[in-house]
Amino acid sequence: MRYIQGFVAAVPEERKEAYRKHASGAFPLFKEFGVLRMVESWEDDVPNGTVTDLRRAVKAEPGEKIVFSWFEFASKAAADAASKKMMEDPRMAQMGGEMPFDGKRMIYGGFETLSDVGKADATGYISGMVAPASANGKESYTEFARSMAAIFQEYGATRLLDAWGVDVPAGEVTDFQRAVQAKDDETIAFGWIEWPSKEACDSGWEKMMSDERMQNTEMPFDGKRMIFGNFRPIVDLS
Repeated sequence: MRYIQGFVAAVPEERKEAYRKHASGAFPLFKEFGVLRMVESWEDDVPNGTVTDLRRAVKAEPGEKIVFSWFEFASKAAADAASKKMMEDPRMAQMGGEMPFDGKRMIYGGFETLSDVGKADATGYISGMVAPASANGKESYTEFARSMAAIFQEYGATRLLDAWGVDVPAGEVTDFQRAVQAKDDETIAFGWIEWPSKEACDSGWEKMMSDERMQNTEMPFDGKRMIFGNFRPIVDLS
């Protein structure tokens, strides 16, 4: 199973193209370090929540859009080795000084894949989520993720990945824990659904909501603190 590094950031809307170019230009270096796939997706439909939401997670300011992104590695060992190389490579320091967004408000972490169903073929749209999960509930969360993946595939999803927080650092300004108001006995779940298009996503979700299997499924986390949204990929490199 692949190891995931997940990120959420707030980027000024007028800097979208600069962000895309910055991310695309960085991929050859990331690939050199061991990144197998890099996806950057831009806010399309990110709702405001009652308790938590993606906007509050990164203290987004007026005029900023949410970016949901991730790196895929062959293993945690590969990700750890890449992180060490990044810290030591002067090219990374230069790249850090050119970021077209406020990196201090970006949230990030490392996640072990629990369920990876389908293939990343012609991804046209992404549903991304972050949730708090009981630290002792890994097995039940995995079972839940796999059962949901089977249903979503019936309704048009091409890939569904769910991952479990194993290296999610606390931040000075923002972090994943604060994003979902995680408790001391909880960890972070990070995942996404890939769709061929926005239309397929909208249709799939509509059918899911009327499926009685969904009505009879109990989520292994507090849904009120889950943060989520729909995004259009602007960089997808492997």
